[in-house]
Amino acid sequence: YLPQAKVYDRCCSLGPCVVTPDDIDDPHELEMSMTIERDGEVVYDDATNTSEMVRSCEELVSYFTRHNTVPELAVILTGTSLVPEQPFDLQEGDRVDITVEDIGTLSNGVTTV
Repeated sequence: YLPQAKVYDRCCSLGPCVVTPDDIDDPHELEMSMTIERDGEVVYDDATNTSEMVRSCEELVSYFTRHNTVPELAVILTGTSLVPEQPFDLQEGDRVDITVEDIGTLSNGVTTV
């Protein structure tokens, strides 16, 4: 099941910052890229655009708030839609860099917890 490719027990990365709708001119036209480096070599490198999202940000917020009490500063995670071809598993020591235009780059080292 595809979401498992990005979801690991005790894992949720946010950053390098959290933006509000006021911070971004058009959230539906942002370039996103992901690079995975292993032992100094790039083992995955791909890009996409938020225009490829199946649902708009407004739709996601509408679904989220329709039947839920949503606390101030709640965050909706959309993912990147970038998934390496199977079989692929992150390994201890890998570094994952995700860059979103006008927001920045989130870099995480992979470790076992």
